[in-house]
Amino acid sequence: MIHPLSDVKTNKIGENTNIWQYCVVLENAEIGNNCNICANCLIENDVKIGNNVTIKSGVQLWDGVEIEDDVFIGPNVTFCNDLYPKSKCHDFELKKTIIKRGASIGANCTIIPGITIGENSLIGAGTTVVKSIEANVIIKEKIVYQQREYFR
Repeated sequence: MIHPLSDVKTNKIGENTNIWQYCVVLENAEIGNNCNICANCLIENDVKIGNNVTIKSGVQLWDGVEIEDDVFIGPNVTFCNDLYPKSKCHDFELKKTIIKRGASIGANCTIIPGITIGENSLIGAGTTVVKSIEANVIIKEKIVYQQREYFR
C-alpha cells in the first residue's frame, strides 16, 4: 500500500510493504517485502532496504544507507552521509552506512556516516554513534560511542 499523500517514484518495492502519508521515495531506491515506512520519511536514490524492516516517522535515509533484513529504525533517527558538510558542495565524499540484519536503533539516535552497526545490535534512544558497532551489542544508555564504552 502506498498512501495517496506520498510521492513515491521507485517501482522497486516488495510485496506487502506499506508506505504511509507524506513520504518521499526517489526513483532508484530499493525497498524489500513486508516493510512499514511510517509517515514523514524521505528515502533517496542510493538507498537499499531489506525485508521486514520498520522505519518509524521522521527518518531521512540519504544516499549511501543500506539497511538489511529485520531491522527497526525508531522515530526521528538521523543518518548522515557526509562527514564535513558544506552548503552548495556537490563533490563531497559519500560515506556508506550499513545497518546489519536484526539491528534496532532507538528514537532520536544520530548515526555518523561510514559505519556499520552489527547484526542484532540494539542502540538505545538518543545515542550518537560515531564508530562501527560489532554484532550482538546492546547500548543501554545515552552515550557517545567513541571509546568502546558499551555493554554486552
